[in-house]
Amino acid sequence: MYTFESRIRYSEVDAEGKLPVPGIIDYFQDCSVFQSEDLGVGVEYLASKNRAWMLNSWQVVIERHPLEGELVRTSTWASGFERLFGLRNFTMKDEQGEMLAYANSYWVYMDLEMGRPVKATPEEVAVYQPEPALLMEYEPRKIKLPKEWKEKEPLTVPKSWIDSNHHVNNSQYVRQAWNALPLYTKIKQVRVEYKNSAKLGDVMIPRTWTAEEKIITELCDEDRTPYAAVEFQLKV
Repeated sequence: MYTFESRIRYSEVDAEGKLPVPGIIDYFQDCSVFQSEDLGVGVEYLASKNRAWMLNSWQVVIERHPLEGELVRTSTWASGFERLFGLRNFTMKDEQGEMLAYANSYWVYMDLEMGRPVKATPEEVAVYQPEPALLMEYEPRKIKLPKEWKEKEPLTVPKSWIDSNHHVNNSQYVRQAWNALPLYTKIKQVRVEYKNSAKLGDVMIPRTWTAEEKIITELCDEDRTPYAAVEFQLKV
């Protein structure tokens, strides 16, 4: 298990002074990157091999949003490898050790030159020293989508959304879906399924479907081919 500590910054919180769902995902994503860097298999190593771990899906459960100034401990560990997938769990706890949020995620190891998934080598798997999976109620990797949508105003991808892989960063899809929610929406779980990568200047069209306990947002290109689907389960 890898853990880092941080305080929630004012620049990270929402209108209620809390770290929102996209911010929690940022912490989780950064934690996994920190671990890989410290193990010597980080961004530079992957670039030298023309490889990348591409996020395929999230399931994030929110117990309590941390507040501005609060100390949090974010942890991650590899929980298994299944064929072309790497599985990774996350937790975020407060200073007293109480659970704030936890997650499961699926990652695909990509050959960037060939543009297809490949198996990680035994050495690349062993370096993470996989540990038992977190005890939680696991949901399917794929999100069941509705047939009818309400479209929102198109977005054009700016340079601030682009990461070192020259694609839209994973958390930005969640952030744009979250931006489409009504203010002060209470969220107990978010699931994300990534399908295609958007790049600088691409048009992204959000379209939503709303039920009493769930809101699903799909982010699509101009042909309505999806980049990602985000499902918010609401506290009611």
